[in-house]
Amino acid sequence: MYDYFAAPSDELAAATIDGGPVGLFRTVETKALDPVVVMGQLEELLTGRPYDDITDDPRCGHALVLEEDGEVLVLTVTDGVRDGLSEASGLDEIAVAWARIEELEGADPLVLAGVLHELKALAVEAVKNGERLYCWVCV
Repeated sequence: MYDYFAAPSDELAAATIDGGPVGLFRTVETKALDPVVVMGQLEELLTGRPYDDITDDPRCGHALVLEEDGEVLVLTVTDGVRDGLSEASGLDEIAVAWARIEELEGADPLVLAGVLHELKALAVEAVKNGERLYCWVCV
């Protein structure tokens, strides 16, 4: 599971490690959208920033905290994903392109579009509140 959420600081985001962010922060729950490869490719689609630059970003999947031998983590998400989503238009078309990446092979673009709309709302609120995005991972 990959739960994306916005929080005002790395410390508050890390505090979600035990139970996850649901109920504490606005959250978008997903199953297969990892914060490095899949979201990095989304950022590339949204912003045009080269994927290699995205993965070199210190906030690209940086582990704030991990427990249970790495089976539960809180990771940072780049500001480029947040800003790209908050400013994006044409999410349905972006979802079609996103569905073509290898890691999302077989994904329904309509389902991805729905997730993108939820993530956009999360990103817009995060920008408005001066927050950053995070991902709570449970494998």
